[in-house]
Amino acid sequence: MTDHSTKGTGAGGGPVRHVPVLLPETIEALSPRDNGIYVDGTFGAGGVTRALLESAHCIVIAIDRDPNAISEGEELARRSGDRLTLVQGTFGDLDAIASARDIGPLDGVTFDLGVSSMQLDEAERGFSFQSDGPLDMRMSQAGPSAADVVNSLAERDLAQVISVLGEERRARAIAKAIVAVRSERAIERTGELADIVARVLGRRHDDTKHPATRTFQALRLYVNGELDELVDGLIAAERLLREGGRLAVVTFHSLEDRIVKRFLASRSGKTARPSRHAPVSEENERQPSFRLLYRRAVEPAENEVRRNPRSRSARLRAGERTAAPPFPFKKEELGVPKLSVNTL
Repeated sequence: MTDHSTKGTGAGGGPVRHVPVLLPETIEALSPRDNGIYVDGTFGAGGVTRALLESAHCIVIAIDRDPNAISEGEELARRSGDRLTLVQGTFGDLDAIASARDIGPLDGVTFDLGVSSMQLDEAERGFSFQSDGPLDMRMSQAGPSAADVVNSLAERDLAQVISVLGEERRARAIAKAIVAVRSERAIERTGELADIVARVLGRRHDDTKHPATRTFQALRLYVNGELDELVDGLIAAERLLREGGRLAVVTFHSLEDRIVKRFLASRSGKTARPSRHAPVSEENERQPSFRLLYRRAVEPAENEVRRNPRSRSARLRAGERTAAPPFPFKKEELGVPKLSVNTL
């Protein structure tokens, strides 16, 4: 799903709610060409896919786990003829999706992470505390919901989720307050949870973020398994991109950005080198599988932030695939947070 977007042209060709953040920069990074094959792993309202199709006579495989997004994109698929294929699924399964359709090698892969503004604006999806709705947060609309997590996880496990995935310093106090409330009644609404967190943390007049922001982020990441999906998607992209193919990823918080940064750094030879006295190993001698397109993450321009304050935290990182073979997969190198939680 794409995050923190503004109003623009819809997937079906009419006016809708949403233009992706850093869209021109993403398309420039992908550098689409005629007859190329591109994967938009987070279709959302179709903004990136549409821009790819308009930039070159290329083929796009657009993936989204949200059935609503796929349904709303059918008009764009019809208008695009055989150049667009919509797939309901997760971009973490990119290998299987490409194999099932005999697609590859790829010329470009892009992920625009997080939750879409469409979802944030729909109270019934339960992603936002801005308007009250069911405490859901499931992108695929299947499996355990955020309400299931909040009402079922042990206090210790709930605190760990909020602390690790939300980077919330007062996670224990929040978890304790949640358990106290749920002992009397189930917590089923976004407004209820936001109020619980706000009572624990308080709110200063100069705060720019709602006190429940980190808690809601943690629950969303946990419910949807987003960080594991990101790692799986990055690894799949490395395997499927041809030499010269481009990878472009837009992130919206530090956990995502850290993973993408470490992935590209480790595969471009930009990580710390071992001591010159250390024995030479196969790993140390590996040729880079990516070339960084930018030394630092690309951030939204001031005019984009003014137009869309939600874009403020966005970061774009991109790399170009070399001819070197993929690196061995080592999840611990990418800084994926570890959780020891008894799952539902």
